[in-house]
Amino acid sequence: MMQNVHLAPETDEDDLYSGYNDYNPTYDTEELENDTAFQQAVKTSHGRRPPITAKIPSTAVARPVATGCGSKTSLASSMGRPMTGAIQDGVTRPMTAVRAAGFTKAALRGSAFDPLGQSRGPAPPLEARNEDSPEEKIRQLEKKVNELVEESCIANSCGDLKLALEKAKDAGRKERVLVRQREQVTSPENINLDLTYSVLFNLASQYSANEMYPEALNTYQVIVKNKMFSNAGRLKVNMGNIFLKQRNYSKAIKFYRMALDQIPSVHKEMRIKIMQNIGVTFIKTGQYSDAINSFEHIMSMAPNLKAGFNLILSYFAVGDREKMKKAFQKLIAVPLETDEDGKYISPNDDPHTNLVIEAIKNDHLRQMERERCVEVVKASQYVELANDLEINKAITYLRQKDFNQAVETLKMFEKKDSSVKSAAATNLSFLYYLENEFAQASSYADLAVNSDRYNPSALTNKGNTVFANGDYEKAAEFYKEALRNDSSCTEALYNIGLTYKKLNRLDEALDCFLKLHAILRNSAQVLYQIANIYELMEDPNQAMEWLMQLISVVPTDSRALSKLGGLYDSEGDKSQAFQYYYESYRYFPSNIEVIEWLGAYYIDTQFCEKAIQYFERASLIQPTQVKWQLMVASCFRRSGNYQKALDTYKDIHRKFPENVECLRFLVRLCTDIGLKEVQEYATKLKRLEKMKEIREQRTKSGRDGSGGPRGRRDGSAGSDGGQNCSAGSRGERLSAQLRALPRTEEPYDSSSNKELDASYVDPLGPQIERPRTAAKKRVDEDDFADEELGDDLLPE
Repeated sequence: MMQNVHLAPETDEDDLYSGYNDYNPTYDTEELENDTAFQQAVKTSHGRRPPITAKIPSTAVARPVATGCGSKTSLASSMGRPMTGAIQDGVTRPMTAVRAAGFTKAALRGSAFDPLGQSRGPAPPLEARNEDSPEEKIRQLEKKVNELVEESCIANSCGDLKLALEKAKDAGRKERVLVRQREQVTSPENINLDLTYSVLFNLASQYSANEMYPEALNTYQVIVKNKMFSNAGRLKVNMGNIFLKQRNYSKAIKFYRMALDQIPSVHKEMRIKIMQNIGVTFIKTGQYSDAINSFEHIMSMAPNLKAGFNLILSYFAVGDREKMKKAFQKLIAVPLETDEDGKYISPNDDPHTNLVIEAIKNDHLRQMERERCVEVVKASQYVELANDLEINKAITYLRQKDFNQAVETLKMFEKKDSSVKSAAATNLSFLYYLENEFAQASSYADLAVNSDRYNPSALTNKGNTVFANGDYEKAAEFYKEALRNDSSCTEALYNIGLTYKKLNRLDEALDCFLKLHAILRNSAQVLYQIANIYELMEDPNQAMEWLMQLISVVPTDSRALSKLGGLYDSEGDKSQAFQYYYESYRYFPSNIEVIEWLGAYYIDTQFCEKAIQYFERASLIQPTQVKWQLMVASCFRRSGNYQKALDTYKDIHRKFPENVECLRFLVRLCTDIGLKEVQEYATKLKRLEKMKEIREQRTKSGRDGSGGPRGRRDGSAGSDGGQNCSAGSRGERLSAQLRALPRTEEPYDSSSNKELDASYVDPLGPQIERPRTAAKKRVDEDDFADEELGDDLLPE
């Protein structure tokens, strides 16, 4: 059998299982920690691997190859250069690698993906500013210098010249210290020249204001001589002004001319002012010919009133009459830049200006101007315009508040033709109505209507006079006729709405005011009338809505705010009521009804200490009313401050020794505290109570003897108009709150303040239902827009 078995020869090289036990040292990772070359390469190449470019061929992974003896050698790259991490000539070549942004091998070991490095935590805090550093000290010192300069300027504007000078000197001292510190820390180029200039200029100005002229000139000289300050030469004008005050006219002219040479020609206005100063200085020195040259140049370049007037004076001094006439012609050709109607009306309360206007508004030149103007118009083809001029003259008198002259001017038209007569009579009726002379107003209104039946302003004024006499039906007829003649007559529409409200025809009144609201969208008077009518119609929601619109137009109207607060209070919304009452108090803290409501509100909410300030203000407004001081003492007592309450009651007793309620509280407090004064107050209280009983008995016996006539008087009082009754009921409700607050038998009970109300008065005064007036200022105009006044109109 063995002869058929053939054994493989030992020298056969084609072994199928050869190579399985061979070991490739490239994949040996167990010995990497002990591989000195590899560890050195890793340490030297971490974080500074060079970028890989296409020109550099990739290197092979350098790992040492183990030999049969256990040693390892590095592999060479295919390009013949040392491998990454290889050691050549004792120097290790850094390793390189390529990996995607944000990718790390740590992600494979369970770490979160964090390409932005947010897991490193917040940034370290900023370094604290070192206040002891030289830069910080310089910065603080510079800030202090600026503050001193500002304080100096403010003191000068307030008139405290001495304080202004002290601040300016202090700023100068600190600025010099600042310059020295800057020179030590930084280069001289970093010095703040603007700050130095402002300090020196302010110091010179304060010296001049305090009449310390030599010091001011020295300071200005320091600024002018410093070449580092740009445009400092202009300050020579200030130096010239100082020399002019010192009456050193030659030097003043010299410095004015030096300043004039340094100011460019583009600054025309500045050059003109300096030349005017030069001309005035020449006049003071008597050199009129030089002054004439200066003023003539000014009048040729930029004529003004002062230069023209000085030029006339200079010609007068040299006796040249012909040139005086020419100079006067140039003077009157200078525009006044004022309105023709307002040039004789003072723009402010300056007494000097008022004296000048009073002197020239009726001088010979003004009279000649008026006479010639009227004569020229009468002699021309526009003779009808003369009447318009006279009407406008009367209106000018009205603007100047010279009512007597206005009336005299308008009375001149009583014998003119019908159209002019109607215009003048309308204005006269308007004036007499404002002065509450209703008989004269009615007379001239009749004259205006008879002269021109289609004049809506005349019909409106006639309706006003009838309205003032209480004949509302007839007044409504005149207003309707005015609206038929001119449907855009808003005065007639407003007044007829008031008339309907007086007649209690609320729906018709509301219709009139809604129509007027469509024409005058932001009229505060119309908005108030609509809200008031809705309140009379017992529709508080609509009334509050229209009052909200009123507040949007006049947000600071304290009466409208208090009225809105009263409506919310009547609806039970105390928080909203408090908001509007508080706003009303903030704008007008003297309304006693608002103060009373706020004090009662705080007592009702158990904040008696907050109510004290309101009752104290009420006691200041009405110092003779003991009730407010009693309320203050009651608030102290309710808040637990018994000593303060006792002192307040004692003060009240000294001012009002016959007040029974004050004595009762004094007796109670002294008893509770255990004071010896209780007997004294108790004796006074008994004596006052006995006197009170005697007075009541006498009053009762006197009332029984005159019961009949008193009853008749009460009946006549009750027959007044409904509006008076409503106003009285509001006053009674307000007075009832005070009676309900601090009683003698018990402390204030919060449940007693159930109805607080406040009456509303229109912003212009108590005569809220007075109709509007109308007037006429020209023949072909139907209304007197600028002068139509009504008590429900805010001034324009």
